[in-house]
Amino acid sequence: MLTGDMLRRSAERFPHKAAVIRDAARLSYAELDAAANRFARALLQLGLPKGAKVAIVSRNLPEYAVAFFGTARSGLVLVNVSVLYAPDELAWVLHKADTRVLLFDAMFAQKLAQVLPQCPAIAHVVRIDSPEAADGAHAAWPADLPSPRGFDGFLAGHAADDPGVALDENDAFCMTYTGGTTGRPKGVLCSHRARAVTAHTVVVEEALDERDVVAIVTPMFHVAALNIMFQPAMLVGATVTFVTPWSPEKFMATCKRDAVTAAFMVPTQANTLVTHAAFDAAALASWRKLSFAGAPMPDWVQLELQKKLPNLLLTQIYGQSEMGVLTALRHWNLAQHLGSIGRQAFNVDIGLFDQQGAPVAPGELGEIASRGDNLMLAYYNEPEQTAAFYKFPDRLPGWGFTGDVGTIDADGFVTLVDRAKDMLISGGENVYPKEIEDVLYQLPQVAECAVFGVPDAKFGELPAAFLLLKPGASLDEAQVLAHVEAHLARHKRPRLIRFVTEFPKTPIGKIQKNILKQPFWQGRTKKL
Repeated sequence: MLTGDMLRRSAERFPHKAAVIRDAARLSYAELDAAANRFARALLQLGLPKGAKVAIVSRNLPEYAVAFFGTARSGLVLVNVSVLYAPDELAWVLHKADTRVLLFDAMFAQKLAQVLPQCPAIAHVVRIDSPEAADGAHAAWPADLPSPRGFDGFLAGHAADDPGVALDENDAFCMTYTGGTTGRPKGVLCSHRARAVTAHTVVVEEALDERDVVAIVTPMFHVAALNIMFQPAMLVGATVTFVTPWSPEKFMATCKRDAVTAAFMVPTQANTLVTHAAFDAAALASWRKLSFAGAPMPDWVQLELQKKLPNLLLTQIYGQSEMGVLTALRHWNLAQHLGSIGRQAFNVDIGLFDQQGAPVAPGELGEIASRGDNLMLAYYNEPEQTAAFYKFPDRLPGWGFTGDVGTIDADGFVTLVDRAKDMLISGGENVYPKEIEDVLYQLPQVAECAVFGVPDAKFGELPAAFLLLKPGASLDEAQVLAHVEAHLARHKRPRLIRFVTEFPKTPIGKIQKNILKQPFWQGRTKKL
């Protein structure tokens, strides 16, 4: 299925219904469909070859939706770039992606003006204005850089009917970047078909339909918001409302104003919402569906949500930018399988394999893999990384590997043990940090935690634990150690415990353990 057809069909079914809301701004399905066609025609007028890259650096704005579908209809590829990148990171990504057109939120005009001299291939620049970005809209722009055109001006004069570009569902249409928890982020290049498979998977597993009002609370430059919430919502004709910027207060206010029924959150957001001092269950009365992923959700957060919002149905999903959604744990299985990431999701194949590529038996550790139309085309301009993704091309052709280690039981429920790269070897014994983290989360005072290996002259590595406590909670090192000693073998007990006030995180809420590890491994050979 072509991405543009998702919008077209919903516009035919619900032309006057709100497709996208952001505060006072809103676009109906008919308006979004027409604007996407104008954007596609504006891109085509630039004379770029099929597959040329259009980068977008923007907050969640209605124009993002227009660019997403418009680029998809043009045959060009939309490169979704983090607004949080520092200038050197931004320059590296724009250059690595072979960017030819840049679409940017005026809020980031100063940063882009600093970066563009390092990206001479960018010949066309389009600026998105918004009331809160007025300063950026009128900021001085260096005369030697391509002059930005306003978004409305870029679309002006172009017809609102479909541009009629011949496209195949296996053509590339979008690229997102991995979160960068290790090294440089990689561009995940995907086809129309791959993202359509994921969209249909989500519609089934999260039970979305045209009656839903879906709150988008994570950034659209990440796959979780763009392809795992926004695209499925557009597929079924739901209304999307952007909560930008995210805060528990803004989410509750948006739920009350727009009668939000569904949302995806990363665990950090669910945590801050359920523990917020001004938590208002009445404001959230319309909210019925919550899906979550991106990082392990502490069991206590799920239980607290069920306690405070008994009508809220929780669905845990697991997947990756490279593969979309792989497993789902529906609300009716939550109580019995708390701690699991669910079963193989609708419309996908998964398997768990050992280090030689043989399937593992129930209960045995294996790396989670998937095959099928949901997989990416490649890591863009990264042939070695792409080859490593398909790690057993002869024995397991077409299987992509996640780098995540888990177990599967006789009923098909998967339990995530840890990232393979996060495993540490202490005194010759394999230690999986997530196993230790699960024990630490049993302490009611712990809001978040991160366990990783630190160097040791005798044992090679030893576990270290960093903990963030819930507001008002108190806990000391002796209490932590006593709890761990009661549950884990000696070689798994943390030898270093620190209490922190915050964690460095990716935009999707994953704790950046590489940043925590760096001071301990500086000058050593341990891969972060």
